[in-house]
Amino acid sequence: MSGASARKRVRMSRRPWFALGGPGLAVVMLGTALAGGTVGYVLIEHWSVWDAFYMTVTTVATVGYREVNPLSRAGQAFTVLLVLGGVGTALYAFSTVAAVVAGGGWQRRLEQRRYTRMIDALSSHFIVCGYGRIGSIIAKQFQQQNVPFVVIEREPGRVRSATEEGILTIEADASHEDVLRRAGIDRARGLIAAVGTDAENVYAILTARGLRPDLFIIGRAESEDSVLKLQRAGADRVISPYRIGAVQMAQTALRPAVVDFVELAISSENLELAMEQVKIGDASALAGHSLLDGNLRQKFGVVVVGIQRAGGRMEFNPAPDAVMKAGDNLVVLGRPGSLKALEEAAR
Repeated sequence: MSGASARKRVRMSRRPWFALGGPGLAVVMLGTALAGGTVGYVLIEHWSVWDAFYMTVTTVATVGYREVNPLSRAGQAFTVLLVLGGVGTALYAFSTVAAVVAGGGWQRRLEQRRYTRMIDALSSHFIVCGYGRIGSIIAKQFQQQNVPFVVIEREPGRVRSATEEGILTIEADASHEDVLRRAGIDRARGLIAAVGTDAENVYAILTARGLRPDLFIIGRAESEDSVLKLQRAGADRVISPYRIGAVQMAQTALRPAVVDFVELAISSENLELAMEQVKIGDASALAGHSLLDGNLRQKFGVVVVGIQRAGGRMEFNPAPDAVMKAGDNLVVLGRPGSLKALEEAAR
């Protein structure tokens, strides 16, 4: 898997496959010459289609076989034109295709098509815009938790780094609508704008919000002044890594045991304890019941530390008589297996 995954890069090139100099155009030109030669002999010499095609191929390929049938003066003139135009076209086509095959271009095209199909197959995934210091950490967390995602990065060096980590990557600008569509924004679960500058993040968020008004979008802010701009652009959440880092350093100095516990609970590497949010579905048997009636502690072995109501209000350390409603998110603490069982029941 490492050899294939290390090449998971999809270039969003604006140059079409049939652009000048490409193998597609060369093949089309060669096909046109063969078709034109065949039609010409049929019309001028009244030969069968096979005889006309055979004569065209031998002429264009310059193999020097005898003529299929005697040529009239008009047929000879047409053959001269076919030699002058067709031979050059054939040489161009053969050299172009050979250069692509010898240079590995054909294999890259096949890989790009395969990775394009892989992106098209993604659903309920995240789109990570940017693979810098923050984006690479996000991608690593998603990999550890087996969360489907695709990265959009326009810097070739970072794209290579991402592909070496086995990450499905699109080399392009995340602020373009066609790029976000190519990343499957219509099927995505959310988008994280973690590009290097606030301006780029604003453009990416504006474009994404225009394509998907209901998409959950997280934006990265370099400065405090940019938080409001990112929110106005359409971000549901705005994160300032430097502010969060400073707050955590202060909390670590004041309450190291609390910080250690929280990190242990939310770490994807911890197999014994995890903190997760579980949404109460409309058809769930838990909907309409209190925490005491649901008996979550005894049934699933989890601790409910908070309830985020459907309107967004958060209730910390809810009382036993707190009612779980459809659309609420339970913030629970427990073993991964217990959390999975609770998620099934909550659906």
